[in-house]
Amino acid sequence: MPKIPEIALAKRLYFSQRDEDRHARPAVRVALLGMIVGVMVMIVTICVVVGFKRTITEKVAGFGAHIQLVSFDNNNTYDLQPIEVSDSLMERLGRYAHVVQTAPFITKPGMLKTDSAFEGMVLKGTDYWDFFASNVREGAVPSSPQEVLLSVRMASKLRLHCGDAVLAYFVDDDDVRARRFIISGLYDTGFAQNDDLFILTTLETARRLQGWDEHTFSGVEMVVDDMRYLDETADEIYFATVNHLDENGYNVYFVQTLLDQNPAIFAWLRLLDMNVVVILILMLLVAGFNMVSGLIIMILDSVQFIGIMKALGATNRFVRRVFLTQAAMLIGKGVLWGNVIGLGLAAMQYWGHLVPLEPSTYYVDTVPIAFAWEWLVVLNVVTIILSMLILLLPSLIITRISPSKVMHFE
Repeated sequence: MPKIPEIALAKRLYFSQRDEDRHARPAVRVALLGMIVGVMVMIVTICVVVGFKRTITEKVAGFGAHIQLVSFDNNNTYDLQPIEVSDSLMERLGRYAHVVQTAPFITKPGMLKTDSAFEGMVLKGTDYWDFFASNVREGAVPSSPQEVLLSVRMASKLRLHCGDAVLAYFVDDDDVRARRFIISGLYDTGFAQNDDLFILTTLETARRLQGWDEHTFSGVEMVVDDMRYLDETADEIYFATVNHLDENGYNVYFVQTLLDQNPAIFAWLRLLDMNVVVILILMLLVAGFNMVSGLIIMILDSVQFIGIMKALGATNRFVRRVFLTQAAMLIGKGVLWGNVIGLGLAAMQYWGHLVPLEPSTYYVDTVPIAFAWEWLVVLNVVTIILSMLILLLPSLIITRISPSKVMHFE
């Protein structure tokens, strides 16, 4: 028989217009729908989980950066022991490969009080305002020594507004000091547990409150450009500063990362990774099962065609390639539409914020979306490859079809 290319023959079968004579068409459509739904669910899952991880990591880092250099005497509170940070040390910290931002900070626990309410808080002095400036809902970040930036949540509890004055009280060695601040702005990050705690002011204001000189801080915050190098960078800084001793021969500096400071949050994010793996495996199995069912029905529906092809001299290998090529076209169509629908849903949530969440539970007020294109490409490639590998076994049915039996049946 003339050698017919498998792809051309598969296309002829796939694009056949005799739909009314093809009993397998409903089953093939179900298989296609299963592939579309599976790919769609996997894409949305990846976008949501990566969005959760990136958004929450950014919010945690916004309040405390990725890496902090603090006192070795750190007692896991916000009333940190002061450390001396020279200009040369600041310059050296900024030279690490993945460190893109260094900023000293000063924290001081205290209490805000109005005529009707009071709230515990931590006053943080900083000159690095990028994160908070992007989350200001009213007013602006502090620009003068008497100004503070308050969260919307705390302002609501204390019934304060932008421009109001508020008294802050601080305890030092059994001595209570009061300071009067003006609220320059209100911020809202959606990260309730920190919004309820921090008020922000300039570094100079916090330094005057503590009575420290220009080289004394609670610590230094460092931002890295890639979370994959967080531990590596933290280790480099640790080993570079661990042998720095004070006049009494004690270690001065201690390095901690945002993972060390927020173990519960990142344990929850790691649990999300496990959920993603389970969902991806289940969706791949469902899509694979649907495609196997579809291929078997296509083969059984084409028994007479297969018998005639074999009678004309076609080998089992040739006929298997024809049907696998036809299945690949079906898989490609399912993956394509799964991507279109999945990315479309993700884009609707990304721009429209259609699905809200409770910030006190999830740390965000709407389902976050991140388009991790590298992971999405890998997902599509793996889905196509695994689906084709799964179809190799059921395609062996073709080898058991005998032309003589088919022709005898006719």
